[in-house]
Amino acid sequence: MSIESLLIEVVPITVAGVVTVSVGYYLIKNDIDKYFRLRFAPKKEDKTQILALRLQAHERLIVFVERINPANLFLRLYTPGISVKELQALVSNEIRSEYQHNVTQQLYVSERVWNVIRKLKDDTLAMVNHGAQGLPEQATGMDLSKKVLQHMAEIADNPYDLTLDLIKKDIHQLF
Repeated sequence: MSIESLLIEVVPITVAGVVTVSVGYYLIKNDIDKYFRLRFAPKKEDKTQILALRLQAHERLIVFVERINPANLFLRLYTPGISVKELQALVSNEIRSEYQHNVTQQLYVSERVWNVIRKLKDDTLAMVNHGAQGLPEQATGMDLSKKVLQHMAEIADNPYDLTLDLIKKDIHQLF
């Protein structure tokens, strides 16, 4: 058998095979694509669960901002007769404790929101410490509260309200 006769017999069979495979591929291509999309795409339940965690994180950070707001913080922690140093220590411990309790929420919020939260915590601690430094030794916790709240009243844009607005905007980006 010569090469020419072999080619005459093999080429039509090869072409028929290529055509058959091509037609078969195009017939099941959509099924193959659908399989891989379903196999490797996150499940709807997973997306729903992550969304719920992200919303919960935003809620917890809103509570955190409200709890470290000096207007709420001093009202909650002040007791009659408390000294400046005692109230300063109590406030500092409360802010740090609240922050540590919510530190994992950074996994579920934008980097921008978390950076603002961290800065707000640091600024609140600095404001309380600065207020305590300027008071005389015999000053009371009430004097510290008044000084910090007076400073807050002088700030044009309340940083706690601005932070809450930022968190709300971050929530709205989820939808």
